[in-house]
Amino acid sequence: MATLTPAIDLRRAGERMATRIDWLDSRHSFSFGGHYDPDNTHFGLLLVSNDDVVKPGTGFSTHPHRDMEIVTWVLDGELEHKDSTGHTGLIYPGLAQRMSAGQGILHSEMNATKGGDVHFVQMWVVPDEAKVRPGYAQLDINSELTRGGLVPVASGRGHDAAIGIKQEGAVLWAGRLKPGERVTLPDAPFVHVFVAKGGVDLEVAGQLGEGDAARVTLGGALAATAGEAGAEVLIWEMHGAIQFR
Repeated sequence: MATLTPAIDLRRAGERMATRIDWLDSRHSFSFGGHYDPDNTHFGLLLVSNDDVVKPGTGFSTHPHRDMEIVTWVLDGELEHKDSTGHTGLIYPGLAQRMSAGQGILHSEMNATKGGDVHFVQMWVVPDEAKVRPGYAQLDINSELTRGGLVPVASGRGHDAAIGIKQEGAVLWAGRLKPGERVTLPDAPFVHVFVAKGGVDLEVAGQLGEGDAARVTLGGALAATAGEAGAEVLIWEMHGAIQFR
């Protein structure tokens, strides 16, 4: 039986498209806003992965979304969420948060950090079904992260420790890895690895530093080992891809 060779597309931090204005430093893994690259619109089911730093006293004022599962993961500081369905939340490191935009929702995201920046990664995956009722969920998983390994943050595949998303082909895993800690990537047709902090040595691919990403296709269960400073990683396991019509 033939063995499939994994395809690994490395995307370095410095290669990402960027939006820099007085209150925001945003690095885009895929085409976003005024930045468009027809060869870099998505990977698997992941449409947006923005690495944002927002200055104190500022943020994203009320704006609309529709038909998207939006997951926000804070790395440093605190972010205040408010939406048109009446949900409010203070998002901090280790708190999983998901907003289902569904048939339409308005929300704002403001820096709630006292005197400092807020740094977060916001990720969008397409839902299974359009025009569903909007929703919101959050869950503190700091205790799970402390135990080590990869922890399911947002899942459409029924993981008990994760918040739910309306996409049965996707799971977001997070890991706060100690120096030298080794984890195994999920075995899926599409796996997106983002190094939010520190660095890892990814089997076959080599070294990934802070802000680097690897897009793995048919990779099997590859191993990732944290470097001397440890690492915080965000890994999307995806069993399908966006089909644009």
